[in-house]
Amino acid sequence: MSLSGIEILETADLKSLAVFDAVIDVRSPGEFAEDHAPGAVNLPVLTDAERAEVGTIYVQESRFRARRIGAAYIARNVARHLETALADRQGSFRPLVYCWRGGQRSNAMATILSQVGWRTGLLAGGYKTWRRHVTARLYDGALPLRLVLIDGGTGTGKTEVLVRLAERGVQVVDLEGLAAHRGSLFGALAGQPQPPQKLFESRLLAILDGLDPARPVVVEAESSKIGERMTPPALWQAMTRAGRFELTASPQARARYLARTYSDISRDRPALDEALRRLPTPPGRKRLEAWGQLADAGAFEALALALMELHYDPAYRRSSRGETRASLGVIDLGEIAPADLDRAADMIAARLADA
Repeated sequence: MSLSGIEILETADLKSLAVFDAVIDVRSPGEFAEDHAPGAVNLPVLTDAERAEVGTIYVQESRFRARRIGAAYIARNVARHLETALADRQGSFRPLVYCWRGGQRSNAMATILSQVGWRTGLLAGGYKTWRRHVTARLYDGALPLRLVLIDGGTGTGKTEVLVRLAERGVQVVDLEGLAAHRGSLFGALAGQPQPPQKLFESRLLAILDGLDPARPVVVEAESSKIGERMTPPALWQAMTRAGRFELTASPQARARYLARTYSDISRDRPALDEALRRLPTPPGRKRLEAWGQLADAGAFEALALALMELHYDPAYRRSSRGETRASLGVIDLGEIAPADLDRAADMIAARLADA
């Protein structure tokens, strides 16, 4: 459907968006940071401050004055985008524009781009149409994918095996990478906050939609939350039905691996102390003091071993009781050295190729 030369797009699935040369999100930078369609670029027609100002005038003073001031801001901002971000676009350029719900902001931008001579599309319903699509796929439906889990206790190198499987051409979904969190009490990444839940889901859906449903998809066994991000219901349900490979190693090998992998936490004493205080089984004062002495002495392998014994291994045993998911094999990682991780990836890739 088209309106005054502007094509109106009614659906927001990735296949529909892909026919356009660019997907332009004209919402404010703050709105864009919260979530946006995959691959969209942010060319705001109102800044965060301008949007707040216009909204306040609209509610407290005059709708007419708010629209007049808003129109002036929009005109200036669109002009700047034409002179900068869009300056090198040729006549064949085909953009799709959207705002919050397909209202004045996107209509203004689409109208100007169309008048320039570009074949412009407008997403009906704006971002809310995209969000409804995400919700329908990740909350209300079932994923047409055959998942396989990489399971094992803390410190068994599951994430590194997942990376090696991807290098071997196996389809994988790195949930921890998408969530910017290593999936444990100490999993926060220094200087890298987790994405908002909605943005996490948008990125996840983009990955899932690019997978071949005829081939298995490997994911790391996670809890229903990765840090503060929730695994969407459709994916979580598929994970509860998936077969699993279990990685094992001795407590000593795992402690050495954890000391290497979490060296950023061991270097940040305030972050380490705060994480220790957040343990689900609150440690007593004497235990915290003993752990602090280990950290002061640089004995991080001993500290990792103590944490495994108190918290991680009991939690893993509890979660494994009554396990109903099919076992696809148990792989001993030895010292969890690069060669051990390569061997595990080779074994899993070979098994999946025969499946």
